[in-house]
Amino acid sequence: MQMLTLREREILRQIAAGLSNKEVAQRLGLSAHTVAAHVRSGFKKLNVHSRKALSAAFETESRPALQILERRASEAQHILVLDQGTDRSRAMVINKTGRMVASARKELTHAYPKPGWVEHDGLSIWSSQAGVAAEALAAAGVRAADLAAVGITGQRETTLVWDRETGQPVYPAILWQDRRSDEFCERLKRDGYTPWIQSKTGLVPDSYFSATKIKWILDHVKGARRLAESGQLLFGTVNSWLVWNCTRGEVHVTDVTNASRTMLYNLHTGTWDRELLAFFGIPERMLPSVRSCSEVYGVTRPPFIAEGVPIAGMAGDQQAALFGQRCVTSGMVKNTYGTGCFLVMHTGPKPIMSRHNLLTTVAWAIGGKMEYALEGSIFSAGAAVQWLCDGLGILRQPADIDALAGSVPDNGGIYFVPAFAGLGAPYWNQNARGTLTGLTRGTKAGHLARAALESIAYQTRDVIKAMEADARIPVKELRVDGEFAANDFLMRFQSDILGKPVRRAQAFSARAMGAAYLAGLAVGYWSGAEELDSQWQEDHRFDPALKTAEIRRLDMGWRHALRAAVAGACR
Repeated sequence: MQMLTLREREILRQIAAGLSNKEVAQRLGLSAHTVAAHVRSGFKKLNVHSRKALSAAFETESRPALQILERRASEAQHILVLDQGTDRSRAMVINKTGRMVASARKELTHAYPKPGWVEHDGLSIWSSQAGVAAEALAAAGVRAADLAAVGITGQRETTLVWDRETGQPVYPAILWQDRRSDEFCERLKRDGYTPWIQSKTGLVPDSYFSATKIKWILDHVKGARRLAESGQLLFGTVNSWLVWNCTRGEVHVTDVTNASRTMLYNLHTGTWDRELLAFFGIPERMLPSVRSCSEVYGVTRPPFIAEGVPIAGMAGDQQAALFGQRCVTSGMVKNTYGTGCFLVMHTGPKPIMSRHNLLTTVAWAIGGKMEYALEGSIFSAGAAVQWLCDGLGILRQPADIDALAGSVPDNGGIYFVPAFAGLGAPYWNQNARGTLTGLTRGTKAGHLARAALESIAYQTRDVIKAMEADARIPVKELRVDGEFAANDFLMRFQSDILGKPVRRAQAFSARAMGAAYLAGLAVGYWSGAEELDSQWQEDHRFDPALKTAEIRRLDMGWRHALRAAVAGACR
């Protein structure tokens, strides 16, 4: 089965279950010709000639491994989650009720060798993650033998290239925020490559994604291209790097969610796109194999964990949060409120190409079934609050903003567009500048605090409107998590301006829970979706209370401020 692509496995599993080629094509949004081609290819790889033989092959593959894993899962009491973020490495031990038993974290510092460049030492990423895993297990009093599985989540797009023999990176990790390939990406846009790339990957040319980072390393590190072409170098996003090290170099894999953020993965074929690889000059042999989000990729090896614990779940941070928030039906949306905001809408088994400046991405793949999502990223959310602390000095710490915003009855006509680094989705204007409108002699610090929080809600509302237009699915509610989701004023206003309920999750970390769930499902630690759904608990529900006329008035002020922010870019 290992020789099958994820798409072939997905199609063949449904054929084995009794579906016709036509039914599979309709379910997955593919042409009958494409399904037939994958069936022929898969039958040839497996050397089977009938549906009965195909079903037997799937059953033979799963039975022995499943029995071993289920026995371990029935005896073990915990899941270990590795959560490797941009600014810190964190590990959590989670029990069967979804409660965090213990955690540990280590802050990371980055290097900025040139303006717009952001790097981190790859070996320290691994050592910090291994270190906090050991600390969390010790704090919980949990042995490796008590672990049912390991789940992995973390930052996406960040790029590492390392030597397969020595395990040494040939260059520091280039982080997702790094902008060194901006000029190249702008040239791609000017030359008209955007529709071609977007039609394949769901993404638009941007240095945010991994493809141009890999190209830069191969072009600028002495000898790297020659070594890559000879098969000596390997590429991976952070999840791949962690699995490689957890298994002591035995396993080089990624999952579909992280693959879909490289700008090299074809959403329709479910494989690395050879045309894109040739276009960017990236040898396919350096790429990891693409697997689902919930399966056993390998087992831990010493010195990480000596007991052979299955590494069984993996997803990028935002997709893991979507799964952890149990947004598992089409039209469900989650928003993570942090320095920026990340909104993701689950759109079902067919990829929807955005007409409103959103990204099309993989939500997850489980049991041979691929699900897709629309994503919108807001550059400045909590960053706007931080600016009130660091830039204006009207707050001592971000937590003080709730009281300050509540000290005034309304926004006093003040609107704030926090375009410190341009505007993200759905506007995508890199030249827009931060703007305050409506200032008068009567403006107080409370008005500025209120405007900063309201700006987060306006941007979120605009992304959700774009999602509804693209997916043609009305959003019924918004599920929220992240640091600034704890702000009651913001959540109330978010519900008001959106006109929909906002539901704040009780979970300590939606993305950690998502990674734990994916790993646990793979080994039978949890029984299925119903058990996971029962664990999602609401901390608080905010219902809209603002009248339509007031919403319209506020929206007019926001639109005026947006126009001013964009006009400032033209001066």
